[in-house]
Amino acid sequence: MRELDRNALMGLARLAGHAVLDLYHGAFTVATKDDQSPLTTADTRSSDIILDGLSQLFPDIPVVCEETASAGHDVRRRYTRCFVVDPLDGTKEFISKNGEFCVNIGLIEHGRPLFGVIHAPVTDTVYAGGPNVPSIRRIADGPAESIRVRRPAPGEPCIAVASRSHPSPGLAAFLARFPDVRCISRGSALKFCALAEGACHLYPRLGPTWEWDTAAGHAIVLGAGGSMTALDGSPFVYNKPELLNGPFLAHSLEADDKRLFL
Repeated sequence: MRELDRNALMGLARLAGHAVLDLYHGAFTVATKDDQSPLTTADTRSSDIILDGLSQLFPDIPVVCEETASAGHDVRRRYTRCFVVDPLDGTKEFISKNGEFCVNIGLIEHGRPLFGVIHAPVTDTVYAGGPNVPSIRRIADGPAESIRVRRPAPGEPCIAVASRSHPSPGLAAFLARFPDVRCISRGSALKFCALAEGACHLYPRLGPTWEWDTAAGHAIVLGAGGSMTALDGSPFVYNKPELLNGPFLAHSLEADDKRLFL
């Protein structure tokens, strides 16, 4: 993916994030979707901005977006590339006003992450990267900084990150494999960012997520030198017949660490 296109995606995510922040500091309404999850005017406003921008910048690449109807797999299976978008990841965090929400735009090629952008509106921070694009962090209009995952230093406890609003059943039992583990909480896809910038070493997710929750963060973790797989170590893929994800493990540990896989 060309640098020009990557920069355009980062700018689009930031534009949507600024629109979300305007509503966060102002007034917004909350509705309930069919699956009983919340939907705010910030979700729909961000979705409109991103879908309009992608249609102008990349008219030939289809989009799978949380807030719009997606094509069935009989159509999607023919996609070589597609964008996977969550216009406001962490809607519960947005409503509770704890600041831990973000905008996610992931680009998938042949079922694997190619590039991802996450914008954290409250701190005006953009994270971006992919398997062949070293991950970066840019705060506001400052310079892009390279970020890398980090393994625990000798004697340092393994730091795991867990969801603030969606606790995973079985997580405590999984973490018991790491006797020295310390757990921190983050909302939304900012957990991937914490891993990519070295603030933690392990992100296990045993509960369900959707492809738009993970695609951008997965790419950024890979671009930062980390790994993400299913719990048995098999590849974690996208554009599946069902867009619901199974459990996964993102980490910076040794690939042959026996504690990682079931």
